[in-house]
Amino acid sequence: MATSAIGPGFLTQTTVFTQQLMASMGFVILVSVLIDIVAQLNIWQILTANNKRGSELANEVLPGSGHVLTILICIGGLAFNIGNISGAGLGLNILFPVSVEAGSIISAVIAIVIFLSKDISKAMDVFVKLLGIVMLLLMLYVVIFAQPPLGEVLHRTFQPSTINLTSIVTLVGGTVGGYITFAGAHRLLEDKSATLTMKEVKRSAVNGIVLTACMRILLFLAVLGVLTKGFQLNPANPTASVFQSVLGVTGYKLFGIMLWSAAITSVVGSAFTSVTFLKTLHPFFDRWQRLTIISFIVISTSVFLYIGKPILILVLVGALNGFILPFSLGLMLWIMMKRKLDHYNHPKWLLWSGWIVVLVMLWMSVITVINELPKLFS
Repeated sequence: MATSAIGPGFLTQTTVFTQQLMASMGFVILVSVLIDIVAQLNIWQILTANNKRGSELANEVLPGSGHVLTILICIGGLAFNIGNISGAGLGLNILFPVSVEAGSIISAVIAIVIFLSKDISKAMDVFVKLLGIVMLLLMLYVVIFAQPPLGEVLHRTFQPSTINLTSIVTLVGGTVGGYITFAGAHRLLEDKSATLTMKEVKRSAVNGIVLTACMRILLFLAVLGVLTKGFQLNPANPTASVFQSVLGVTGYKLFGIMLWSAAITSVVGSAFTSVTFLKTLHPFFDRWQRLTIISFIVISTSVFLYIGKPILILVLVGALNGFILPFSLGLMLWIMMKRKLDHYNHPKWLLWSGWIVVLVMLWMSVITVINELPKLFS
């Protein structure tokens, strides 16, 4: 879940909003983390308690709703995977003398090899854990050199000078929106050999959010440290210029490692989770899981190679993700209100805090779309 959330969009969004909000970005991160935890705890516990994937559970209680959810998740997952593939290509372009297009093809092949391994789950877990550790260590290294104003950050986290709803919606959508909300829970359900207690499920859900938050906080601190020293970020690639400002050419190369790690793990997470939803539509996708996942990656790569950087697609799907979360979370909460389980009672505080998140995210998403769509087409 954590490495699925940390992709090229995650890096760019955090950098751009920090540039706009400065230390007040700490407040945005705090609010988004609280919303993320409520959303993840609800969905992970509901799915594992019922031992069913989100689309299966939805169809059982409200026929057809699971198919709608599957379509939304897969459209978003495919669109973001196009961006992830392009990010992986750019990462290799920074590190080696290859074009972005060639780098994207190489990255796609690496992702496909992972899913061709004998034990997909084990190979995927080892791969994303190793690269997750690499990303955290690289960011910590940059933060130490950036020397951000920690006192001001602490102050503005609880007393922001400005509040930006668009940034909150975007951060939440990028962390627990679309397929990412279900990534960790579906991964647990796919592992038939594991016997998990609800305590372990809760711990895993919170750990995923905390890891993602740590990465976002470190990037925020690095960007803020660079900006307070008077450096100007390159609007064409703002996150790369943060690394370059702190560590020169070495920093730029480190960013290449960071970008590729973030992108390729998101490619793996997006493909895997989207296909777990497709299994609900037809037994073919379950029987031919490897082929479907590989096709998903090949299609994403082909679209990127054909249309180039899918900026418009990513922006539109980013806005869509803001709506997918209240829809998917609201659907799961409604199911738990209708369904009674002998072995499990969903906590009331979690249920009602979940409904608050649904309403708040729906309100903020509507406001964001009203404010941002005219800018997009102007």
